Amino acid sequence: MSEDPFVAHRSLLFTIAYEMLGSVADAEDVVQETWLRWAAVVDAERCEVRHPRAYLVRIVTRLCLNRLRTLARQREEYVGEWLPEPVLTSPDVAEDVELAESVSIAMLAVLETLLPTERAVFVLREVFDVPYDEIAEALDKSPAAVRQIATRARKHVAARRPRMSVSRTEQEQVVERFLAALTTGDVPGLLKVLAPDVLVVGDGGGLAPTIPKPVRGAAKLAPVMARFAEVAPGARAFIIDLNGGIAARIDPGGENDTAVSFVIEDGRITQIYAIRNPHKLERLGEVAELRR
Repeated sequence: MSEDPFVAHRSLLFTIAYEMLGSVADAEDVVQETWLRWAAVVDAERCEVRHPRAYLVRIVTRLCLNRLRTLARQREEYVGEWLPEPVLTSPDVAEDVELAESVSIAMLAVLETLLPTERAVFVLREVFDVPYDEIAEALDKSPAAVRQIATRARKHVAARRPRMSVSRTEQEQVVERFLAALTTGDVPGLLKVLAPDVLVVGDGGGLAPTIPKPVRGAAKLAPVMARFAEVAPGARAFIIDLNGGIAARIDPGGENDTAVSFVIEDGRITQIYAIRNPHKLERLGEVAELRR
């Protein structure tokens, strides 16, 4: 007996939903709803859908667009900066450079600046190479209109996307240097590993303390970061795989853990995304190994 098409494409459907929504919980809900609709159609028709992958992608896309309208209202009321919910990934994901870049926190933050339809077209076309006619059917638009949307979205993202060209080994080395300087209060060490115009964005969701708005500049940030060693002397810092890249999990010894994602260029950190909202960290679980 051949594998159920939904099972075969479930990973694809989840990734599409996650890249469109930036939330693991919402992506899981959409995939579950996709399954219910798929099962109902197959049972009702008692026959195989001719193109199951395209059919399933169409369902998940439409459900995501509906969910985005609700999320837009929620995020307008969000306390502080909103960042995507991080997801644990394996080194295998990092080997797929295009996929790793598309699910990075930095890229998902860029995708948040697109209109819902633009985001759907960009994700389907640029990441998963879905044919224009299939995207058009999913969005109830003409292929020509989808091509125009794709061009607009591509230009928008290209102007804002971070460069993600460093190797995994270099990422890990840079993050190790950063964590060593952070946990020992080494200001000169932080200044060496941070790019002069480094950008730091924090997300506490009003539930955990963090910077209220993005801050730029190593000279301004390094002395503040160095105080971490005094504020949380027993903190542990783990290197983990998040969203297709090397990231960190910082445990200060109590509540308000932090997941930290980085953008690294030319041996220095250019962007830091610190996620402290406890609801967004629930699915990360506990990291068993501390790699030094």
